[in-house]
Amino acid sequence: MALVLNEEQSMLKESAKGFLQEHAPVEALRTLRDERDEVGYSKDLWQQMAELGWAGILIDEAHGGLDFGHVGMGQVMEENGRTLTASPLLSTAILGVSAISLAGNTEQKTALLPAIAEGKLVATLAVDSGSRHKPLNVGVTAISKGSGFTLSGEKRFVVDGHVADKLIVSARTSGREGDSEGITLFVIDSNAPGVDIERVIMADSFNSSIIRFADVKVAADAVLGELDKGAAALQQVLDIGNAYLSAELVGISQEVLERTVAYMNERKQYGALIGSYQSLQHRAAHLFSEIELAKSVVIKLLQSLDEGGDNVPLLASVAKAKVSEVATLATNEAVQLHGGIGMTDELEIGFFMKRARVAEQLLGDQRFHINRFAALNGY
Repeated sequence: MALVLNEEQSMLKESAKGFLQEHAPVEALRTLRDERDEVGYSKDLWQQMAELGWAGILIDEAHGGLDFGHVGMGQVMEENGRTLTASPLLSTAILGVSAISLAGNTEQKTALLPAIAEGKLVATLAVDSGSRHKPLNVGVTAISKGSGFTLSGEKRFVVDGHVADKLIVSARTSGREGDSEGITLFVIDSNAPGVDIERVIMADSFNSSIIRFADVKVAADAVLGELDKGAAALQQVLDIGNAYLSAELVGISQEVLERTVAYMNERKQYGALIGSYQSLQHRAAHLFSEIELAKSVVIKLLQSLDEGGDNVPLLASVAKAKVSEVATLATNEAVQLHGGIGMTDELEIGFFMKRARVAEQLLGDQRFHINRFAALNGY
């Protein structure tokens, strides 16, 4: 399949671009940061996004969604990267929806997916227990008691955890840490007794949380998918999540390149535009070519997700590793080519660098995915 967008996907991309530039510019993130907003995003904006159908792009029509596919949603996420829009799009409309759609039963899908599509329910995935992404080291145990389970442990780096209505939690129900067998997914109310949520405002001014579970009792119907068999569904969700983080990083990279080139064509030193210096032109041209490569691998991954391809795990790690490398290069070059002003809070370039660094780490950094790619190929 050609690595290009069809007409409908292109229209969605342009629609998302226009909406976000008008309603969610980077200045909106600055305001949220400076005001220490207790939610961390605009609820009104999220409701508008839901009304546009974005919350339901990955939800099937039977449950109130658009079922528009991953390539389409990828364009929305890319444009979110260009404007650094804070919203539950990743936590709820991507990670939450994917987990429920892949592992949920009929009752769970009926109860949760329509509410998400309408923007009335925020869900998030709680997977990591430490400072590094190790999805098989879940950090939470679930002990069978009576007709339900009791959960104890801790999760970190939970996106939008402090505002989520539902927590999708990976827990160990058997085996030892590091085993793929024995992991079970649970859907838990965030206000359940024993759940303690500590908000953490990240370096990029986006929301994260540390969530502690102290003998949290849940019923048997809180299990999402099969008991002890949750690792496979979890890994699919993580591959999907990395696809969209990669799309967001592509948007960030493209935006900082365009802003940097514009600055090079207006900033003068020694009586000449700095954009006329060949050495700087070479740096910009190199970055452009790297971004084009990153765009291609992300589109290929999104297409493979839509097609249900067997190569999704490989492509997910290739995309996240490559795009993380490119986003680091793009934001570093943007700051350097802007000179001293690039280091100041006055300029928005620094916001892109901070968001890129956090997005690169979330669900596995470049080294994690290089190692995973090698392991998947038998090394």
